[in-house]
Amino acid sequence: MDRIIVEAIEFYGYHGAFYEEQVVGHRYSVDVELRVDTQAAAASDSLPDTVNYAEVARRIVEVGTREQFRLVEALAERIAAVVLKEYEVDSIRLKVCKMHPPMETIAARVCVDIERAR
Repeated sequence: MDRIIVEAIEFYGYHGAFYEEQVVGHRYSVDVELRVDTQAAAASDSLPDTVNYAEVARRIVEVGTREQFRLVEALAERIAAVVLKEYEVDSIRLKVCKMHPPMETIAARVCVDIERAR
């Protein structure tokens, strides 16, 4: 199966296990890999014959900024469910990262990597 990959989609969201995280918010980054058959689009050279990755990226940002979750795992699951429901993709792989998470150990990011199929 072919893949359309969009890396480092960024947004500022209000997710977190602690109340303070849901008030202050954090920067998030999402890598998405969409498994689709691109042969029709390649032959026609026409956007309607493929998945519009700009729309998918916009929808990911909408979920990340308009909805609220306690866990990165729940955010990733919701994004995957929305994309599978709204776009013609066979499967999706997501890596959702919380940048500079608040914890005693300094870390650049904490990520959840999931894969879901129809």
